[in-house]
Amino acid sequence: MSQSAVEYLGWGATAVFVGSYFCLRPSLLRGVQMFGALLWVIYGVLISASPVIVANVLVFSAAAWTLIRARSAKCLEREAASVWGL
Repeated sequence: MSQSAVEYLGWGATAVFVGSYFCLRPSLLRGVQMFGALLWVIYGVLISASPVIVANVLVFSAAAWTLIRARSAKCLEREAASVWGL
């Protein structure tokens, strides 16, 4: 990959990261965070920067964890509501 393409990837990751601050729905926020972190991981691999890779694997993992946890909680709420007729 050319040096300019790698730079564009870094700028794209930056744009996605900044754009995540404008997400109003928590699930969308986490999805955008995960996408941005994935872009940063690829960028980190291409420039051989292990701190960038590790930091963004952690960000991706945290966003995925909270997204899964939120979806599980909603599912449990719906199940409880159907059992109790709410």
